[in-house]
Amino acid sequence: MEETQSYQQLKRNSLISTLSLFFQSGYTALLGLVANLVVTILLSPAIFGMYITVLSLISVLNYFSDIGLAASLIQKKEADSKDFSTTFTVQQILTAILIVIGFLMTKTVMKFYSLPPEGTYLYWALLFGFFFSSLKTIPSIFLERKIQFQKIVMVQVVEGTVFYITIIICAIGKLGLHSFTIAVILRSLIGVVLIYILSPWKPHFSISKESLHSLLKFGVPFQASSFLALFKDDLITLFLGKVVGFTGVGYIGWAKKWAEAPIRIIMDNITKVLFPVISRLQHDKEKVGQLIEKILFFQTAILAPVIFGMALVMEHIVFLIPKYGKWLPALPLFYLFCISAFLASFSSPLLNLINALGYAKIPLFFMIVWTAVTWILTPTLTHFFSYFGFPMTVAFISLSSIIVISIAKKYVQFRFINSIYKPFLSALVMVVVINIIKLFATQHLVALVLSVLMGGVAYLSTLYFIFHVNMVKEVKLLFVRK
Repeated sequence: MEETQSYQQLKRNSLISTLSLFFQSGYTALLGLVANLVVTILLSPAIFGMYITVLSLISVLNYFSDIGLAASLIQKKEADSKDFSTTFTVQQILTAILIVIGFLMTKTVMKFYSLPPEGTYLYWALLFGFFFSSLKTIPSIFLERKIQFQKIVMVQVVEGTVFYITIIICAIGKLGLHSFTIAVILRSLIGVVLIYILSPWKPHFSISKESLHSLLKFGVPFQASSFLALFKDDLITLFLGKVVGFTGVGYIGWAKKWAEAPIRIIMDNITKVLFPVISRLQHDKEKVGQLIEKILFFQTAILAPVIFGMALVMEHIVFLIPKYGKWLPALPLFYLFCISAFLASFSSPLLNLINALGYAKIPLFFMIVWTAVTWILTPTLTHFFSYFGFPMTVAFISLSSIIVISIAKKYVQFRFINSIYKPFLSALVMVVVINIIKLFATQHLVALVLSVLMGGVAYLSTLYFIFHVNMVKEVKLLFVRK
Protein backbone atom coordinates (compact mmCIF):
# COMPACT_ATOMS: atom_id res chain seq x y z
CA MET A 1 0.00 0.00 0.00
CA GLU A 2 2.88 2.35 0.86
CA GLU A 3 4.40 1.91 -2.63
CA THR A 4 1.05 2.65 -4.29
CA GLN A 5 0.57 5.81 -2.27
CA SER A 6 4.11 6.89 -3.07
CA TYR A 7 3.50 6.35 -6.76
CA GLN A 8 0.18 8.20 -6.66
CA GLN A 9 1.86 11.13 -4.92
CA LEU A 10 4.63 11.08 -7.54
CA LYS A 11 2.05 11.22 -10.34
CA ARG A 12 0.18 14.06 -8.68
CA ASN A 13 3.36 16.07 -8.10
CA SER A 14 4.50 15.36 -11.66
CA LEU A 15 1.27 16.63 -13.17
CA ILE A 16 1.18 19.74 -10.98
CA SER A 17 4.84 20.44 -11.73
CA THR A 18 4.41 20.00 -15.48
CA LEU A 19 1.34 22.23 -15.61
CA SER A 20 3.14 24.82 -13.49
CA LEU A 21 6.10 24.80 -15.85
CA PHE A 22 3.82 25.20 -18.85
CA PHE A 23 2.13 28.14 -17.18
CA GLN A 24 5.48 29.72 -16.40
CA SER A 25 6.74 29.13 -19.93
CA GLY A 26 3.57 30.48 -21.50
CA TYR A 27 3.58 33.53 -19.28
CA THR A 28 7.31 34.18 -19.75
CA ALA A 29 7.05 33.53 -23.48
CA LEU A 30 4.24 36.07 -23.82
CA LEU A 31 6.12 38.64 -21.76
CA GLY A 32 9.34 37.78 -23.60
CA LEU A 33 7.57 38.17 -26.94
CA VAL A 34 6.52 41.71 -26.05
CA ALA A 35 9.99 42.53 -24.72
CA ASN A 36 11.67 40.93 -27.74
CA LEU A 37 9.53 42.98 -30.11
CA VAL A 38 10.31 46.20 -28.23
CA VAL A 39 14.03 45.45 -28.01
CA THR A 40 14.42 44.29 -31.60
CA ILE A 41 12.47 47.30 -32.86
CA LEU A 42 14.26 49.94 -30.76
CA LEU A 43 17.74 48.39 -30.65
CA SER A 44 20.00 47.53 -33.56
CA PRO A 45 21.02 43.96 -34.52
CA ALA A 46 24.57 44.87 -33.38
CA ILE A 47 23.49 45.71 -29.80
CA PHE A 48 21.36 42.56 -29.68
CA GLY A 49 24.39 40.62 -30.92
CA MET A 50 26.55 42.11 -28.13
CA TYR A 51 24.10 40.87 -25.52
CA ILE A 52 24.03 37.36 -27.06
CA THR A 53 27.84 37.26 -27.15
CA VAL A 54 28.42 38.44 -23.55
CA LEU A 55 25.67 36.10 -22.30
CA SER A 56 27.53 33.20 -23.93
CA LEU A 57 30.70 34.20 -22.07
CA ILE A 58 28.93 33.87 -18.73
CA SER A 59 27.40 30.55 -19.79
CA VAL A 60 30.96 29.26 -20.13
CA LEU A 61 31.66 30.13 -16.48
CA ASN A 62 28.38 28.56 -15.37
CA TYR A 63 29.35 25.13 -16.64
CA PHE A 64 32.67 25.21 -14.79
CA SER A 65 30.92 26.11 -11.51
CA ASP A 66 29.26 22.70 -11.23
CA ILE A 67 31.05 19.41 -11.88
CA GLY A 68 27.77 17.50 -12.08
CA LEU A 69 27.09 17.38 -8.34
CA ALA A 70 23.66 19.02 -8.62
CA ALA A 71 22.49 16.48 -11.22
CA SER A 72 23.87 13.66 -9.05
CA LEU A 73 21.82 14.86 -6.09
CA ILE A 74 18.66 14.81 -8.21
CA GLN A 75 19.43 11.42 -9.78
CA LYS A 76 20.49 9.80 -6.48
CA LYS A 77 17.70 7.83 -4.82
CA GLU A 78 18.68 8.77 -1.27
CA ALA A 79 20.64 11.91 -0.29
CA ASP A 80 21.67 13.17 3.17
CA SER A 81 22.89 16.48 4.63
CA LYS A 82 26.53 15.61 3.86
CA ASP A 83 25.68 15.35 0.16
CA PHE A 84 24.04 18.78 0.14
CA SER A 85 26.74 20.58 2.14
CA THR A 86 29.47 18.97 0.02
CA THR A 87 27.78 20.06 -3.19
CA PHE A 88 27.25 23.60 -1.91
CA THR A 89 30.83 23.98 -0.67
CA VAL A 90 32.48 22.66 -3.82
CA GLN A 91 30.23 24.79 -6.03
CA GLN A 92 30.95 27.98 -4.08
CA ILE A 93 34.70 27.39 -4.23
CA LEU A 94 34.53 26.90 -8.00
CA THR A 95 32.21 29.90 -8.42
CA ALA A 96 34.53 32.20 -6.45
CA ILE A 97 37.54 31.14 -8.51
CA LEU A 98 35.69 31.68 -11.78
CA ILE A 99 34.35 35.11 -10.81
CA VAL A 100 37.86 36.29 -9.90
CA ILE A 101 39.15 35.00 -13.24
CA GLY A 102 36.20 36.66 -14.99
CA PHE A 103 36.96 40.07 -13.47
CA LEU A 104 40.67 39.79 -14.24
CA MET A 105 39.82 39.04 -17.88
CA THR A 106 37.56 42.11 -18.29
CA LYS A 107 39.99 44.18 -20.38
CA THR A 108 40.93 41.19 -22.51
CA VAL A 109 37.28 40.39 -23.28
CA MET A 110 36.41 44.01 -24.06
CA LYS A 111 39.40 44.40 -26.36
CA PHE A 112 38.95 41.05 -28.13
CA TYR A 113 35.31 41.80 -29.08
CA SER A 114 35.78 45.58 -29.40
CA LEU A 115 32.89 46.13 -27.01
CA PRO A 116 31.86 49.70 -26.04
CA PRO A 117 32.26 50.90 -22.40
CA GLU A 118 28.67 49.91 -21.55
CA GLY A 119 29.59 46.35 -22.54
CA THR A 120 31.89 46.24 -19.50
CA TYR A 121 28.99 46.95 -17.13
CA LEU A 122 26.86 44.27 -18.77
CA TYR A 123 29.72 41.79 -18.38
CA TRP A 124 30.11 42.64 -14.69
CA ALA A 125 26.35 42.47 -14.14
CA LEU A 126 26.26 38.95 -15.58
CA LEU A 127 29.15 37.93 -13.31
CA PHE A 128 27.13 39.33 -10.41
CA GLY A 129 24.11 37.30 -11.52
CA PHE A 130 26.31 34.22 -11.93
CA PHE A 131 27.24 34.36 -8.21
CA PHE A 132 23.64 34.71 -7.01
CA SER A 133 22.55 31.93 -9.36
CA SER A 134 24.99 29.56 -7.62
CA LEU A 135 23.37 30.34 -4.26
CA LYS A 136 20.00 29.13 -5.60
CA THR A 137 21.23 25.61 -6.47
CA ILE A 138 20.60 23.71 -3.22
CA PRO A 139 17.12 25.15 -2.47
CA SER A 140 16.17 24.32 -6.07
CA ILE A 141 17.48 20.76 -5.74
CA PHE A 142 15.31 20.20 -2.64
CA LEU A 143 12.25 21.19 -4.66
CA GLU A 144 13.22 19.11 -7.72
CA ARG A 145 13.75 15.98 -5.62
CA LYS A 146 10.25 16.45 -4.20
CA ILE A 147 8.91 17.13 -7.75
CA GLN A 148 7.64 20.51 -6.52
CA PHE A 149 8.47 22.54 -9.58
CA GLN A 150 5.52 24.84 -8.93
CA LYS A 151 7.61 26.68 -6.32
CA ILE A 152 10.55 26.99 -8.70
CA VAL A 153 8.08 28.27 -11.27
CA MET A 154 6.94 30.99 -8.87
CA VAL A 155 10.52 32.23 -8.61
CA GLN A 156 11.01 32.09 -12.39
CA VAL A 157 7.76 33.97 -13.03
CA VAL A 158 8.79 36.78 -10.70
CA GLU A 159 12.32 36.84 -12.16
CA GLY A 160 10.99 36.88 -15.72
CA THR A 161 8.51 39.64 -14.95
CA VAL A 162 11.17 41.84 -13.38
CA PHE A 163 13.66 41.11 -16.17
CA TYR A 164 11.42 41.76 -19.17
CA ILE A 165 9.54 44.74 -17.77
CA THR A 166 12.86 46.34 -16.84
CA ILE A 167 14.18 45.77 -20.37
CA ILE A 168 11.04 47.25 -21.94
CA ILE A 169 11.13 50.36 -19.72
CA CYS A 170 14.86 50.88 -20.21
CA ALA A 171 14.71 50.31 -23.97
CA ILE A 172 11.91 52.84 -24.29
CA GLY A 173 14.07 55.18 -22.19
CA LYS A 174 16.79 54.76 -24.83
CA LEU A 175 19.32 53.22 -22.43
CA GLY A 176 20.61 50.85 -25.13
CA LEU A 177 22.85 48.05 -23.82
CA HIS A 178 22.35 49.29 -20.24
CA SER A 179 18.79 47.95 -20.50
CA PHE A 180 20.13 44.40 -20.21
CA THR A 181 22.58 45.36 -17.44
CA ILE A 182 19.93 46.80 -15.11
CA ALA A 183 17.51 43.94 -15.82
CA VAL A 184 20.12 41.27 -15.02
CA ILE A 185 20.99 42.83 -11.65
CA LEU A 186 17.37 43.21 -10.51
CA ARG A 187 16.46 39.68 -11.61
CA SER A 188 19.42 38.15 -9.73
CA LEU A 189 18.71 39.90 -6.42
CA ILE A 190 14.99 39.17 -6.36
CA GLY A 191 15.41 35.53 -7.47
CA VAL A 192 17.84 34.47 -4.74
CA VAL A 193 15.77 36.06 -1.95
CA LEU A 194 12.54 34.42 -3.12
CA ILE A 195 13.96 30.89 -3.56
CA TYR A 196 15.21 30.88 0.06
CA ILE A 197 11.80 32.00 1.29
CA LEU A 198 10.06 29.15 -0.59
CA SER A 199 12.72 26.50 0.12
CA PRO A 200 14.54 27.42 3.34
CA TRP A 201 18.06 26.06 3.75
CA LYS A 202 20.87 27.30 5.95
CA PRO A 203 24.07 27.29 3.88
CA HIS A 204 27.03 25.65 5.62
CA PHE A 205 30.47 24.68 4.42
CA SER A 206 31.83 21.14 4.72
CA ILE A 207 33.18 18.48 2.38
CA SER A 208 32.68 14.76 2.86
CA LYS A 209 35.13 12.67 0.83
CA GLU A 210 32.68 9.76 0.76
CA SER A 211 29.84 11.95 -0.51
CA LEU A 212 32.06 13.69 -3.03
CA HIS A 213 33.28 10.38 -4.48
CA SER A 214 29.73 9.03 -4.73
CA LEU A 215 28.38 12.17 -6.40
CA LEU A 216 31.28 12.49 -8.84
CA LYS A 217 30.75 8.94 -10.14
CA PHE A 218 27.60 10.07 -11.97
CA GLY A 219 28.31 13.79 -11.98
CA VAL A 220 31.58 13.87 -13.92
CA PRO A 221 30.32 12.19 -17.13
CA PHE A 222 27.03 14.10 -16.83
CA GLN A 223 28.78 17.46 -16.48
CA ALA A 224 31.30 16.54 -19.16
CA SER A 225 28.35 16.13 -21.50
CA SER A 226 26.97 19.51 -20.38
CA PHE A 227 30.36 21.13 -20.82
CA LEU A 228 30.62 19.82 -24.35
CA ALA A 229 27.16 21.24 -25.02
CA LEU A 230 28.57 24.58 -23.93
CA PHE A 231 31.64 24.11 -26.11
CA LYS A 232 29.34 23.20 -28.99
CA ASP A 233 26.85 26.07 -28.59
CA ASP A 234 28.08 28.99 -26.48
CA LEU A 235 31.76 28.92 -27.45
CA ILE A 236 30.80 28.67 -31.11
CA THR A 237 28.78 31.86 -30.57
CA LEU A 238 31.93 33.56 -29.29
CA PHE A 239 33.77 32.33 -32.38
CA LEU A 240 31.01 33.63 -34.65
CA GLY A 241 31.04 36.99 -32.86
CA LYS A 242 34.62 37.43 -33.98
CA VAL A 243 34.26 35.95 -37.48
CA VAL A 244 30.90 37.22 -38.79
CA GLY A 245 30.53 40.28 -36.54
CA PHE A 246 27.81 41.33 -34.11
CA THR A 247 25.25 41.92 -36.87
CA GLY A 248 25.73 38.35 -38.12
CA VAL A 249 25.45 37.00 -34.56
CA GLY A 250 22.36 39.18 -34.11
CA TYR A 251 20.74 37.53 -37.14
CA ILE A 252 21.68 34.06 -35.87
CA GLY A 253 20.47 34.86 -32.34
CA TRP A 254 17.17 36.26 -33.60
CA ALA A 255 16.50 33.25 -35.85
CA LYS A 256 17.56 30.71 -33.23
CA LYS A 257 15.55 32.26 -30.41
CA TRP A 258 12.35 32.39 -32.48
CA ALA A 259 12.74 28.89 -33.97
CA GLU A 260 13.63 27.24 -30.66
CA ALA A 261 11.03 29.08 -28.57
CA PRO A 262 8.47 26.22 -28.88
CA ILE A 263 10.93 23.50 -27.77
CA ARG A 264 12.16 25.71 -24.92
CA ILE A 265 8.56 25.99 -23.74
CA ILE A 266 7.37 22.43 -24.41
CA MET A 267 10.30 20.03 -24.52
CA ASP A 268 12.46 21.66 -21.85
CA ASN A 269 9.62 21.74 -19.35
CA ILE A 270 8.74 18.09 -19.93
CA THR A 271 12.35 16.96 -19.57
CA LYS A 272 12.80 19.02 -16.39
CA VAL A 273 10.12 16.90 -14.73
CA LEU A 274 11.06 13.74 -16.64
CA PHE A 275 14.58 13.49 -15.16
CA PRO A 276 13.64 13.30 -11.45
CA VAL A 277 10.49 11.25 -12.18
CA ILE A 278 12.34 8.55 -14.14
CA SER A 279 15.10 8.61 -11.51
CA ARG A 280 12.43 7.54 -9.00
CA LEU A 281 10.88 4.95 -11.39
CA GLN A 282 14.11 3.57 -12.90
CA HIS A 283 13.43 0.11 -11.40
CA ASP A 284 10.22 -0.29 -13.50
CA LYS A 285 11.22 -0.18 -17.19
CA GLU A 286 7.72 -1.01 -18.46
CA LYS A 287 6.24 1.96 -16.65
CA VAL A 288 9.04 4.20 -17.95
CA GLY A 289 8.38 3.01 -21.53
CA GLN A 290 4.69 3.91 -21.27
CA LEU A 291 5.60 7.33 -19.92
CA ILE A 292 8.04 7.97 -22.79
CA GLU A 293 5.37 7.09 -25.39
CA LYS A 294 2.95 9.54 -23.82
CA ILE A 295 5.55 12.29 -23.71
CA LEU A 296 6.62 11.75 -27.33
CA PHE A 297 3.00 11.99 -28.43
CA PHE A 298 2.24 14.99 -26.25
CA GLN A 299 5.22 17.11 -27.31
CA THR A 300 4.81 16.22 -31.00
CA ALA A 301 1.11 17.12 -30.83
CA ILE A 302 2.10 20.62 -29.78
CA LEU A 303 5.49 21.15 -31.44
CA ALA A 304 4.62 19.92 -34.95
CA PRO A 305 1.80 22.42 -35.63
CA VAL A 306 3.54 25.28 -33.82
CA ILE A 307 6.93 24.93 -35.52
CA PHE A 308 5.46 24.24 -38.96
CA GLY A 309 3.03 27.12 -38.53
CA MET A 310 5.76 29.55 -37.45
CA ALA A 311 7.84 28.65 -40.49
CA LEU A 312 4.88 29.42 -42.74
CA VAL A 313 3.86 32.78 -41.27
CA MET A 314 7.14 34.33 -40.03
CA GLU A 315 7.80 36.15 -43.31
CA HIS A 316 4.32 37.64 -43.06
CA ILE A 317 5.06 38.80 -39.50
CA VAL A 318 8.36 40.43 -40.48
CA PHE A 319 6.62 42.53 -43.14
CA LEU A 320 3.69 43.47 -40.91
CA ILE A 321 5.58 44.69 -37.82
CA PRO A 322 6.90 48.26 -38.19
CA LYS A 323 10.71 48.51 -38.37
CA TYR A 324 10.98 44.71 -38.42
CA GLY A 325 12.10 44.46 -42.03
CA LYS A 326 15.71 44.68 -40.82
CA TRP A 327 15.41 41.01 -39.76
CA LEU A 328 14.49 39.84 -43.28
CA PRO A 329 18.06 38.55 -43.97
CA ALA A 330 17.64 36.21 -40.97
CA LEU A 331 14.57 34.39 -42.35
CA PRO A 332 16.52 31.63 -44.17
CA LEU A 333 18.43 31.01 -40.92
CA PHE A 334 15.10 30.80 -39.11
CA TYR A 335 13.86 28.08 -41.47
CA LEU A 336 17.01 26.01 -40.92
CA PHE A 337 16.68 26.33 -37.15
CA CYS A 338 13.01 25.28 -37.36
CA ILE A 339 14.03 22.00 -39.02
CA SER A 340 16.74 21.46 -36.42
CA ALA A 341 14.45 22.26 -33.51
CA PHE A 342 11.76 19.80 -34.58
CA LEU A 343 14.23 16.92 -35.05
CA ALA A 344 16.05 17.75 -31.80
CA SER A 345 12.76 17.56 -29.93
CA PHE A 346 13.00 13.76 -30.21
CA SER A 347 16.62 13.23 -29.20
CA SER A 348 16.75 15.54 -26.17
CA PRO A 349 14.13 13.80 -23.97
CA LEU A 350 15.51 10.38 -24.90
CA LEU A 351 19.04 11.37 -23.90
CA ASN A 352 17.55 12.71 -20.70
CA LEU A 353 15.87 9.32 -20.23
CA ILE A 354 19.21 7.54 -20.57
CA ASN A 355 20.78 9.95 -18.07
CA ALA A 356 17.96 9.37 -15.56
CA LEU A 357 18.56 5.61 -15.78
CA GLY A 358 22.17 6.24 -14.73
CA TYR A 359 23.94 5.76 -18.08
CA ALA A 360 25.55 9.20 -18.29
CA LYS A 361 28.40 8.02 -20.54
CA ILE A 362 26.08 7.45 -23.52
CA PRO A 363 24.85 11.07 -23.79
CA LEU A 364 28.50 12.07 -23.24
CA PHE A 365 29.50 10.04 -26.32
CA PHE A 366 26.87 11.78 -28.45
CA MET A 367 27.95 15.17 -27.19
CA ILE A 368 31.59 14.44 -28.06
CA VAL A 369 30.61 13.56 -31.62
CA TRP A 370 28.27 16.57 -31.99
CA THR A 371 30.90 18.94 -30.62
CA ALA A 372 33.55 17.63 -33.00
CA VAL A 373 31.18 17.93 -35.97
CA THR A 374 30.18 21.46 -34.90
CA TRP A 375 33.74 22.70 -34.71
CA ILE A 376 34.74 21.01 -37.95
CA LEU A 377 31.75 22.06 -40.06
CA THR A 378 30.97 25.53 -38.65
CA PRO A 379 34.32 27.22 -39.47
CA THR A 380 34.38 25.52 -42.86
CA LEU A 381 30.80 26.38 -43.82
CA THR A 382 31.13 29.88 -42.34
CA HIS A 383 34.10 30.49 -44.61
CA PHE A 384 31.97 29.70 -47.67
CA PHE A 385 28.48 30.78 -46.54
CA SER A 386 29.15 33.44 -43.86
CA TYR A 387 26.53 33.40 -41.06
CA PHE A 388 24.62 30.60 -42.83
CA GLY A 389 27.38 28.16 -41.81
CA PHE A 390 26.31 27.57 -38.21
CA PRO A 391 22.57 27.01 -38.92
CA MET A 392 23.51 24.56 -41.68
CA THR A 393 25.71 22.66 -39.22
CA VAL A 394 22.97 22.53 -36.59
CA ALA A 395 20.48 21.19 -39.16
CA PHE A 396 22.93 18.45 -40.17
CA ILE A 397 23.57 17.40 -36.55
CA SER A 398 19.84 17.20 -35.81
CA LEU A 399 19.58 14.26 -38.23
CA SER A 400 21.37 12.11 -35.65
CA SER A 401 18.09 11.91 -33.70
CA ILE A 402 17.46 8.67 -35.60
CA ILE A 403 20.51 7.08 -33.95
CA VAL A 404 19.51 8.37 -30.49
CA ILE A 405 16.07 6.78 -30.86
CA SER A 406 17.50 3.37 -31.78
CA ILE A 407 19.93 3.39 -28.83
CA ALA A 408 17.27 4.50 -26.33
CA LYS A 409 15.14 1.52 -27.37
CA LYS A 410 17.90 -0.82 -26.14
CA TYR A 411 17.30 0.35 -22.59
CA VAL A 412 13.55 0.95 -22.58
CA GLN A 413 10.98 -0.52 -24.95
CA PHE A 414 8.68 2.09 -26.51
CA ARG A 415 6.88 2.59 -29.84
CA PHE A 416 8.29 5.69 -31.50
CA ILE A 417 6.41 5.85 -34.84
CA ASN A 418 3.14 4.86 -33.22
CA SER A 419 3.57 7.69 -30.70
CA ILE A 420 4.12 10.53 -33.18
CA TYR A 421 2.58 9.75 -36.58
CA LYS A 422 -0.95 11.00 -35.84
CA PRO A 423 -0.02 14.56 -34.79
CA PHE A 424 2.72 14.70 -37.44
CA LEU A 425 0.38 13.84 -40.33
CA SER A 426 -2.26 16.19 -38.94
CA ALA A 427 0.33 18.99 -38.95
CA LEU A 428 1.10 18.27 -42.61
CA VAL A 429 -2.60 18.72 -43.44
CA MET A 430 -2.42 22.06 -41.63
CA VAL A 431 0.58 23.07 -43.78
CA VAL A 432 -1.38 22.36 -46.97
CA VAL A 433 -4.35 24.41 -45.76
CA ILE A 434 -2.20 27.42 -44.79
CA ASN A 435 -0.34 27.33 -48.12
CA ILE A 436 -3.63 27.32 -50.02
CA ILE A 437 -4.82 30.36 -48.04
CA LYS A 438 -1.51 32.14 -48.70
CA LEU A 439 -2.03 31.74 -52.45
CA PHE A 440 -5.12 33.93 -52.30
CA ALA A 441 -4.29 36.21 -49.35
CA THR A 442 -2.27 39.42 -49.28
CA GLN A 443 0.26 40.44 -46.64
CA HIS A 444 -2.27 41.89 -44.26
CA LEU A 445 -3.03 41.32 -40.59
CA VAL A 446 -6.47 39.87 -41.35
CA ALA A 447 -4.92 37.37 -43.77
CA LEU A 448 -2.35 36.36 -41.14
CA VAL A 449 -5.00 35.79 -38.48
CA LEU A 450 -7.16 33.86 -40.95
CA SER A 451 -4.22 31.62 -41.90
CA VAL A 452 -3.44 30.82 -38.26
CA LEU A 453 -7.07 30.13 -37.34
CA MET A 454 -7.83 27.98 -40.38
CA GLY A 455 -4.56 26.09 -39.95
CA GLY A 456 -5.40 25.39 -36.31
CA VAL A 457 -8.90 24.20 -37.22
CA ALA A 458 -7.49 21.92 -39.94
CA TYR A 459 -4.97 20.42 -37.51
CA LEU A 460 -7.40 19.74 -34.66
CA SER A 461 -10.11 18.47 -37.03
CA THR A 462 -7.74 16.00 -38.68
CA LEU A 463 -6.50 14.82 -35.31
CA TYR A 464 -10.03 14.33 -33.95
CA PHE A 465 -12.09 13.14 -36.93
CA ILE A 466 -9.46 11.16 -38.89
CA PHE A 467 -7.30 9.77 -36.08
CA HIS A 468 -9.93 9.90 -33.29
CA VAL A 469 -7.57 11.62 -30.85
CA ASN A 470 -9.11 13.57 -27.98
CA MET A 471 -6.35 15.95 -26.85
CA VAL A 472 -8.04 16.82 -23.54
CA LYS A 473 -8.22 13.14 -22.65
CA GLU A 474 -4.59 12.58 -23.69
CA VAL A 475 -3.39 15.37 -21.43
CA LYS A 476 -5.25 13.91 -18.48
CA LEU A 477 -3.73 10.49 -19.11
CA LEU A 478 -0.16 11.83 -19.38
CA PHE A 479 0.87 10.50 -15.97
CA VAL A 480 -1.87 7.95 -15.39
CA ARG A 481 -0.73 4.53 -14.25
CA LYS A 482 -1.80 1.63 -16.44
